[in-house]
Amino acid sequence: MNGSSHPQNGSPAWVERQETDYTALNNSDEPRTFDGQAKVYQWDGDFGEVGPRVVEIELELFGDPKSRHDRAGLDFSSIDRIKVEQEGPVRIQPISSFKDAGLHPIMLENVKLMGYDCPTPIQRYTIPSMLQNHDVIGIAQTGSGKTGAYLVPILSKLMGKTKKLAAARPDPSLAALGEFNAVVAEPLVLVVAPTRELAVQIFNETRKFCYRSMLRPCVVYGGVSIKEQISLLNRGCDILVGTPGRLGDFVAKSHVLNFRRLQYVVIDEADEMLDADWEDEIRAILSGGRILKFGLFSATFPKEARELAKEYISAAHVRFRVGRAGSTTANIKQTIIQTEPEDKREVLLRVLNDVTGVRTIIFANSRREVDNLDDFLFNVKLPVTSMHSDRTQMEREAALRSFRHGQAPILIATGVTARGIDVRNVMHVINYDLPSMDHGGIEEYTHRIGRTGRIGHRGLATSFFVPGQDDGIADVLTRTLLETQQEVPDFLGMYVPEGEAALHPRFETESDYDPDEAATQDSEPSAPAWGQAENGAAGTTGWGSEAPAATQSNGLENGAEDTLDW
Repeated sequence: MNGSSHPQNGSPAWVERQETDYTALNNSDEPRTFDGQAKVYQWDGDFGEVGPRVVEIELELFGDPKSRHDRAGLDFSSIDRIKVEQEGPVRIQPISSFKDAGLHPIMLENVKLMGYDCPTPIQRYTIPSMLQNHDVIGIAQTGSGKTGAYLVPILSKLMGKTKKLAAARPDPSLAALGEFNAVVAEPLVLVVAPTRELAVQIFNETRKFCYRSMLRPCVVYGGVSIKEQISLLNRGCDILVGTPGRLGDFVAKSHVLNFRRLQYVVIDEADEMLDADWEDEIRAILSGGRILKFGLFSATFPKEARELAKEYISAAHVRFRVGRAGSTTANIKQTIIQTEPEDKREVLLRVLNDVTGVRTIIFANSRREVDNLDDFLFNVKLPVTSMHSDRTQMEREAALRSFRHGQAPILIATGVTARGIDVRNVMHVINYDLPSMDHGGIEEYTHRIGRTGRIGHRGLATSFFVPGQDDGIADVLTRTLLETQQEVPDFLGMYVPEGEAALHPRFETESDYDPDEAATQDSEPSAPAWGQAENGAAGTTGWGSEAPAATQSNGLENGAEDTLDW
């Protein structure tokens, strides 16, 4: 098959392929600039509570004003029809707009500059909850605005208190010249993320929300010189975003960073962060200070994550869930194609030629396969780039940057590397390899396809199913298709449950149901398990709270009356 693109149904053609010399990139004598070194708004000691506008920074942070309001995505005028479950000792009244949320004036201005016209379902509940000083667990589909759900209320609360709460910092004019006395970084907020790319992404969102305020954000992650990151921390830090490995490196460097002023901790992609692999790092990080408020946010929430979370979050926390924990969204059209291993590349080319000219992420299960696919697609002259954990940080950031800017609109990655990344206008996700049940399973599938259809936009997810190889995920994959009213291909028909279970599929093997927790519920009615309702149906009650739980559902099932016409 010819690898050149031919637009189908009026789709735009692929851009011209560009070659990147990674050897030159890594061996260049030019000073290296990493994404974590991006400019932040510099607060001057002479400013009042609100700093002046800086056009240059504003354009860098928010882009051209004419293009800002195409970011809103879904028409949330029908937001009351989207089901949100809330539990906890108090009942939270959701907000209907940002202007009615009681936000600091600068935060409200920054929200407008970002083009966010209306809060997403998870934001409607978490913003007032965190403004009212509740610990929060937020479970919502990928691409549902979880980052803003915690940054907006936390930073808004701190904006009027920064001078009182924050540590001293060097004069910014001297810091710009490198002529300053280093200070110990004493952040008020710590956000922990599982991957470097997600940490940088959250940092970039934080830069925007902190604009014109005294709050100074920083980010630390692996693959970059610790010395360079120490230099940034020495300038002061109020909001720190980091990966657990690199944060662990700093825990023993109390002369550089300490958490004695810490007010808030948020764990993003909590299911990944609280996995056993990260347990020691998380404990070391969280033992370094006095945490007043805690937040956990993710699309899925397995039992292992719930158990560790209970050690740190208040028993009186509130919990919100948009749809079933671990579910995907009806905004994403899911197509499953049966193929044999030797035919995969031919099928991939056909799929790429059918949907051309749009940002596309291709997922493979191994770094070797990522490299092989990169070479293959590049040789058939498609505009491709790739990233995985064996690449240098410079290479990873260069690849993601070229993907974001459209020079290489096809990105190949492993699922771990691309965890949580949010790139505007990703229209197509391709699972060249479906995740195995031993390595992420349906939860990994959910996170992968969630790279498209974000903040209400529509998206397309295409997955290659190899009989024999992918049989393990077939059953729960079929139920996931049924849950979001997708077409189930004939070769998966044997996995469709009978009767009522086909209309309301259960996910007893999924992250929001556990037989042990269900048994606990039978003996302890005050401590229900997420995913186990009184009638045994999945997805209506919460887990683990020792406090009396008040449950509220808002509207209809997500997607019940909003099925997309594809």
